This record gives sequence, structure tokens and C-alpha cells, in this order.
Amino acid sequence: MLEEIIAGLKSLSSSTGVANMILPPNPELEGIAQFLYQFGSPIMIIVCLFLLWLGIKKQFEPLLLVPIAFGGLLANIPVAGIAQEGGLLYIIYHAGIQSGLFPLFIFMGVGAMTDFGPLLANPKMALLGGAAQFGIFGALLLALCVFNFTLPEAASIGIIGGADGPTSIFVTSKLAPHLLGAIAVAAYSYMALVPVIQPPIMKLLTTEAERKIEMVQLREVSQREKIVFPLVVLGLCIILLPDACPLLGALCFGNLCRESGVVERISKTLQNEFCNIVTILLGLSVGSKLSANQFLTIQTLFILILGVVAFSFATAGGVLFAKLMNCFSKTKVNPLIGSAGVSAVPMAARVSNKVGLEYNPNNYLLMHAMGPNVSGVIGSAVAAGVLLALCK
Repeated sequence: MLEEIIAGLKSLSSSTGVANMILPPNPELEGIAQFLYQFGSPIMIIVCLFLLWLGIKKQFEPLLLVPIAFGGLLANIPVAGIAQEGGLLYIIYHAGIQSGLFPLFIFMGVGAMTDFGPLLANPKMALLGGAAQFGIFGALLLALCVFNFTLPEAASIGIIGGADGPTSIFVTSKLAPHLLGAIAVAAYSYMALVPVIQPPIMKLLTTEAERKIEMVQLREVSQREKIVFPLVVLGLCIILLPDACPLLGALCFGNLCRESGVVERISKTLQNEFCNIVTILLGLSVGSKLSANQFLTIQTLFILILGVVAFSFATAGGVLFAKLMNCFSKTKVNPLIGSAGVSAVPMAARVSNKVGLEYNPNNYLLMHAMGPNVSGVIGSAVAAGVLLALCK
């Protein structure tokens, strides 16, 4: 029966390209493996259409999910060869992803858009950004010990816990490029689901009284402090963790352009046109890795599961560390802002603020949550440098 269906489909005009998307049976395979082998491309086209629906209708990270999904559509048209050697997506991928350029370009734009003032006003919030990176190493150990991934693969999966798409892509392109499609989709999907995933964990780990804690207004940060900060961060990175210098260097350059006040045109370009162009190219090239033979595997399922675990651990790590800080500090910290220690800027900070307002209408936590949130950007880059150093 299956052979008859395939024969009927192949009888369609080859000019439509449909026949080329369905492969003949492989005698070495059977069951689900045989089905995925033969019908993988049509299945992946449906998956990519679903991702498009999420990006357009539900607005889940549309700036990246739409180009990633469309790139996946193009990659699953074998007759076109767009993602194969010499094709458009192949060229873009090797020029920007394999070389590591696109994630670094994105970090320049992120730096130009980020205000580190809330972190400088209350530097101890950096500890919450560091605590949230527990999700990265917790998921790494699970991937390594329970799911039997190799160390480079486990490191690439663990970085999803940083909730930082460019960092995930940068690390994976260096350590496990064959997992890039699944990890990129997981990273950006879970970033978009921050308002869904985080609140239940935040409420589970805190009491109502803790959620009502009001925090004092932050001090004003001078321009001199903001200019010196990226230079100090880069200097420490050069001394302590050179492997993180590409990501942190790009971030610091973009932020210095923003805060110096003398290169406004460059700063605006980094924030807008430059970042938008790179986002388009990065999304399309990542989508080229959503071909059926690379995405429809048991490893993809494991990656999606571990991604949720990593993100949940990261959220819990930030909240619990904030509770620990309250045991030793006279000035109480609302533990809800600990969840913003992940790198999803500014969405995670907004979630902390929203949950806080539910329990205390006068509790405006947004600027306080931005401290751990922006420190999470630095923390994920540092974690990436550690993982790259470990896997050398």
C-alpha cells in the first residue's frame, strides 16, 4: 500500500518538485525510521509552516522565528538545492555562521541597545545573573550523564539555559554544528515562552510575603561610569577568560558606541539597520539546518526536553540565590527579580515586574530586574567562554 501511494505521488509532474521530496523505500530501514526517511521533507515543511504561524500569529520572537522558518522551507525543497553546496543558504551559512561572524554582529547590536545603568546602580545584582547560569551547567551534566551526549554536544545543549540565541548559535557552530537547527529553534522558542515558563517557577519558590517586598529607588549612574564599564569588563575578560573575548568584545564595543555619545550615527546603525540585516541573514542560514535528515532525529527530542530543563534550572537558580542574599543583607531583595538573571532582555525583567505587581500594586520592579537581566547577557557570554575552553 505504501509503495502504491509513493508511486502515485511520483506520477505527478516533476516540474512541481513534489516527486523529488518523497524518497523510495530504503531496504535497511523499517517502521518509523522508514517513514521519516521517505516523508521527512514534507513533514519538515509542515513543521516550518507551524513555526511561521507561531511567529506571525502568536508573535513568538517573530524577528528570528520568521526567517528561520522560511529558511527551513527552502532547505526542504531538495530539487532546488538552496541549502546544498553552492546554494544561497549554503553560502550565507558558511560565511556567517560557520565563521562565527553573525552572532558577534548581533552582540554588537545588543550592546548598542543595552543600558547597563541598573546594574551599575546596584552591582550586587550581577550575582543573580551569575546564579542563573546554573541552568547551563545543570543541563550540561544531564545531557552528558543521562542522555549520553558527547561533551561538545552537551555544552551546546546546556547553553540554551542562558536564554541567549546568538550565544547558543555561536557555541553550537563551534562545538556541534550538526545540532544547530534543533538548538537554535529550542533557544528562540523558549526565549519567546518566558512569560509562560517563568511565572509558575517563580511562584512555586517564593512566599506571598517575599513577592510583596518593595525595593528602594536606584541611584543615578553617571556617564563616566557607563563609559568605563565596558572597558573594565573587556579588560577582565582578556585577563581571566580569553575564550569569551569575541562575544564580550563585540558587546562592549556596541555599548561603548552607545554610551560615549560621540558616534551617535554608528550607535543608531548598530541598533537598527545593521542588526536587522544580520538578523535576516542569521535566521535564514540557521533555517538551512532544519532539513529533515538533520532535524527529525531522537536527538532533537532530547534537545527540546533538555532545553526546558536548562531554562527552568536557570530561573530557579536566580530566584533561590536572591532568597539566599536576603539571609545576609539588611536591604531586602525581592526574589522575583532573580528570575530575570537569564539573558532574555528585556522580556524576563518585564515578567518579574508583572508578577510583582500582581501581589503589590505599588511594587515596580522593572528597573531593579534590569540589573540581573543585563548581567545575564554578560554571564551567558562568560559561560560560553568557559564551555569553549573546556571543549578544546
